Amino acid sequence: MAKRDLKYTRNIGIMAHIDAGKTTTSERILYYTGKTHKLGEVHEGAATMDWMVQEQERGITITSAATTAFWNYNGNSYQINLIDTPGHVDFTVEVERSLRVLDGTVATFCAVGRVQPQSETVWRQADKYRVPKIAYINKMDRVGADFLACVEEIKTKLGATAVPLCLPIGSEEKFLGIVDLIANKAIVYKPGDDLVNYEITDVPEEMVDSVALWRDKLLEAAAECEESLMDKYFEDPESITEEEIIAAIRKGTIGMQIVPACCGSSFKNKGVQFLLDAVMRYLPSPLDIGETKATNLQNDTEISLKPEASEQFCALVFKIATDPFVGRLAYIRVYSGHLDAGSYVVNSRSGKKERVARLYQMHSNHQNPIEFVEAGDICAAVGFKDLRTGDTICSENCKFSLESMEFPDPVIGIAVEPKTQKDLDKLGVALAKLAEEDPTFTVKSDHDTGQTVISGMGELHLDIIVDRLRREFGVEINQGAPQVNYKEAITGTTQHREVFKKQTGGRGKFADIIVEIGPADEGVTGLQFDNQVKGGNVPKEFIPCVQKGFESAMANGVLAGYEVQALKVTIVDGSYHPVDSDQLSFELAARMAFRHACPKCSPVILEPIMNLEVVTPEDYMGEIVGDLNRRRGQIVAMDSTSNGARIVKAYVPLSEQFGYVTVLRTLSSGRATSTMSFDHYSEVPASMAKEIIEKSGYKLSSDDE
Repeated sequence: MAKRDLKYTRNIGIMAHIDAGKTTTSERILYYTGKTHKLGEVHEGAATMDWMVQEQERGITITSAATTAFWNYNGNSYQINLIDTPGHVDFTVEVERSLRVLDGTVATFCAVGRVQPQSETVWRQADKYRVPKIAYINKMDRVGADFLACVEEIKTKLGATAVPLCLPIGSEEKFLGIVDLIANKAIVYKPGDDLVNYEITDVPEEMVDSVALWRDKLLEAAAECEESLMDKYFEDPESITEEEIIAAIRKGTIGMQIVPACCGSSFKNKGVQFLLDAVMRYLPSPLDIGETKATNLQNDTEISLKPEASEQFCALVFKIATDPFVGRLAYIRVYSGHLDAGSYVVNSRSGKKERVARLYQMHSNHQNPIEFVEAGDICAAVGFKDLRTGDTICSENCKFSLESMEFPDPVIGIAVEPKTQKDLDKLGVALAKLAEEDPTFTVKSDHDTGQTVISGMGELHLDIIVDRLRREFGVEINQGAPQVNYKEAITGTTQHREVFKKQTGGRGKFADIIVEIGPADEGVTGLQFDNQVKGGNVPKEFIPCVQKGFESAMANGVLAGYEVQALKVTIVDGSYHPVDSDQLSFELAARMAFRHACPKCSPVILEPIMNLEVVTPEDYMGEIVGDLNRRRGQIVAMDSTSNGARIVKAYVPLSEQFGYVTVLRTLSSGRATSTMSFDHYSEVPASMAKEIIEKSGYKLSSDDE
């Protein structure tokens, strides 16, 4: 790897709703950049980026795949580090962690489906990490395709200023090519998959007026992004050069003011080269992103990391994967410095030194060994013993911490057990590896039943996990029915005094605390702890033990043993014994205070509520809405699409949604589709709460009392 100019690097991802054509677009990018020499099709199970058996069988993306390709634009060779992400909401963690480390993204839309539910989810995730976007409207050859209607929906539904860079020549089966609004030229595609399968001609006569109109809108958007062009735009718009337009749109894209939009049909090999040029023109390089904020843990100050090889090395681990041939692969994004294979780094979380045995440039599930990585690179490393998703690794002589990632809690679980005794040990190892790879997948043992319960983001998520256990790890299991991950909360406030005393001869145990327990402030999750003790009645060294005691007690609520999502505890007063008091005494006192005080705070059970969107022909609306009402669904909106279909949006409890896809197919003769994602937790009706508590059979153990 020769030293290169970071200006010519693009770290990009492709994100979209299910079936908008992300993987097909990725395959075309690999083909036109010369990375592959044969077009891999998703429907044939031959896509390079969908390398898992489960992906090839189902025709969906499950895990984000990374690759590196090169594209010649304007006489320069650009390096593209590309990540293809899943569209299904169950695998939203893959999108989240990819967007955290990318500099730009191509938001892909279906020209027929337009802005769909998961399009909104991934768009919000990109906004959260301030990732600039290009919109690519795919499937222009499909019946009902409408480029400008999709651009309008990006404005209305996503609140973004979408600016068309081109106009389609025809649509549906008559989609022939595009008109480049900047160059004012038509690009007409020829049949076939040649590397140059198009010719550049004049704008078709019937499109001259519409091209003039939309080119003017493009110039206006460019002038709004670059003040120096404003006077030119009003006085003589034709005097604005192509280079000035490109520079202005680039500035607006990187500044998140506008979203350039282009169109094509990836499956029919139309529009991909234009999209690649747009990526080079408008999406930022690591230099455009500039300095990255980090915390220096040695003195707890904020520092800025420059994207330069001469700086101290610092990188973020955004994904852990298990490869059968090379072992644990840690995917890293380098923000500053230079790292050689075989050298040592420090894990900021653990403070331990680790050796980087080998470095790889990834191409889907294949690894190409490389000697070093530098600022701006995305690569995989092997050799780490203790590394988790979200860890920061840096040079030996420093201890920096980059902002990590937050992942949603699992909402659904199933009990699993090995079919044979010999599978027992294998199951533990396999589940540990899968939980390490996927932060939204958790494994825990139920103390009452002794069962192993695995939890994830949805039925498909757990289905894939069980399939992987069988195929990758050779573990055969029996599985129970899906269970909802309920949570508990308290709605009232109480003050409570807890005195913990134990005398067993010799030194005893003593702790005395007065605490106020109530609901946490809005938006806060976990324990909100406040120390109001005056005059040293409880010594300072015991206060963290009280906090630790409440934190551990929150894992099991007082009603049915479910986790308490949020709690506010204020320690007001207390006392201690100079001989008998110790840290454990105060921790146990806090646990007992939680058990004794929470029943007085009107505890309730919370259930996950899903955001459901159903697209159906008008004929089946009545049955579908009636079915949602029976499922305790709350209808929030009903819309119509341009092709006469109806869209029903509703909030529905997850517990009522098992097997819903099958029911929906039956109700609509297979013509309706649905998408569902977790939205929030809400209180369970009293009659159901009673049933859940009785079913759980939860009793406070003698340890808790």
